[in-house]
Amino acid sequence: MSDKADILVIGMGNVLMQDEGVGVCAAEALENRYDLPPNVEVVDGGTTGTELMAFLRDRPHVIMADAVNTGAQAGTLVRLSGDEVPAFFQTKISSHQLGVSDLLGLLTLQNEAPGDVVIIGMVPYQLENKLGLSEQTLARIDAMVAMLVDELARLGVKATPKANPTRGYWERQAHMGESASCV
Repeated sequence: MSDKADILVIGMGNVLMQDEGVGVCAAEALENRYDLPPNVEVVDGGTTGTELMAFLRDRPHVIMADAVNTGAQAGTLVRLSGDEVPAFFQTKISSHQLGVSDLLGLLTLQNEAPGDVVIIGMVPYQLENKLGLSEQTLARIDAMVAMLVDELARLGVKATPKANPTRGYWERQAHMGESASCV
């Protein structure tokens, strides 16, 4: 029996490329705004690829939060599951997505793939070398976090709002620079 939580919520993206880091910021906001039961683990996946193998291996449920390139209008929120997940990796925004695609393929070959993979994504507004989300993305981040909460509810998990939510690491870092913010 594994000691790993049944559900992994992983925030993906490059926080140094403005809205490309929306997945990391959304996962961080989820963890800082909600009390989650022990069967849910939240991880900052950043731009890693193969380093995530141990986190993903044999996990019954994986929810990835990430910036997505769907061709839709900036700010569009999407839920991708099933056959849509491999198709998502065909249109990459950054190099980390190739690593995750390869990793999922490798885990499948080893019969250790996660059972259910869902991507909650947002089409980015700005992809510049800048820490912190754009104002437009900040205006949509609550909706993305709500989609993560809804996805957890679909899996039977109740995310309870914290009485005193905290600011996450990336939000604090963004505020140390210009007036940029990460949630």
